[in-house]
Amino acid sequence: MTQSLTLLGLESSCDDTAAAVVRGAPGAAQVLASVVEGQTGLHKEFGGVVPEIAARAHAERLDVCVKEALARAGLGFDALDGIAVTAGPGLIGGVVSGVMCAKGLAAGTGLPLIGVNHLAGHALTPRLTDGAAFPYLMLLVSGGHCQFLIARGPEEFTRLGGTIDDAPGEAFDKTARLLGLAQPGGPSVEAEAEQGAARRFAFPRPLLDRPGCDMSFSGLKTALLRTRDGVIADKGGLTRQDRADMCAGFQAAVVDVLAEKTRRALAAYLAESPAQPMLAVAGGVAANQPIRAALQAVCAEAGAGFTAPPLALCTDNAAMIAYAGLERMALGKVDDMTLAARPRWPLDKSAAPMLGSGKKGAKA
Repeated sequence: MTQSLTLLGLESSCDDTAAAVVRGAPGAAQVLASVVEGQTGLHKEFGGVVPEIAARAHAERLDVCVKEALARAGLGFDALDGIAVTAGPGLIGGVVSGVMCAKGLAAGTGLPLIGVNHLAGHALTPRLTDGAAFPYLMLLVSGGHCQFLIARGPEEFTRLGGTIDDAPGEAFDKTARLLGLAQPGGPSVEAEAEQGAARRFAFPRPLLDRPGCDMSFSGLKTALLRTRDGVIADKGGLTRQDRADMCAGFQAAVVDVLAEKTRRALAAYLAESPAQPMLAVAGGVAANQPIRAALQAVCAEAGAGFTAPPLALCTDNAAMIAYAGLERMALGKVDDMTLAARPRWPLDKSAAPMLGSGKKGAKA
């Protein structure tokens, strides 16, 4: 068995400042401490994340999060084997804040520095939470990213498809703003949809008429905007039921698209005859219960297992970064002080870049 390692992880790619301590070996690790400080209050009046504000908040709070994580773990720097940090992709100011903090800690303690791809952190989370065996199918579905990946190893991923424009979480956030609902939009839209009639309004299911696993959600958001404006023009405003019905229709469209694209991705993955077939889902949108139920049903039809990490490890956090760093370090891979922050960093380096952009930049 690989030697047990203890790593400190730092995450600052968007609007969550986080630090965590993870201990163990690849496929058999535990989270000793995880601290996440959100910035919702800082960005609320702007209707979205302001990169400059996010970067400043990271610079001010990273050291506090590190101190708290070590205190919760009951460890000092002398008990660590390395320091892992998100080096991209993400909002470049925030990524720089994290990388510079990690470099300072590594220089001061003499500990190895390990740069981690934020997307790899999400993609490897099932290894941390469930000890998932390679290869497994990963659906990363969040506010900034959406793609299907076959995870073959800690640094070996094959992308089967992804969104060519808005990510689902981004579309949920924009829908909430269009309908006057609170942010983050995902939980707000889901709550409203529970009281709505999904069939009242006819929303499109983009790209279902085309082969493959690529997705698009920008047109769905535009369709909702036009529907809203049409109802307001006819009635002079929106009733609570109008809003609930729009949320239900929008959510149903997202569910249908993700379910069908997952069905196609599973077929491609299962064609390789994996010994322990599994679909893993991570990202904030994985918390949506209708989406989760639909994906579980698709897996049941295909005879594949299904897993989704706890919500605290689905959304941005530093435990996944520490764990991904642990996987890299176990392979003997570490970085030096030339480690650079990267706004874009695809997991599948052989795949063509995805079109479109979202909260975290171009789809990798």
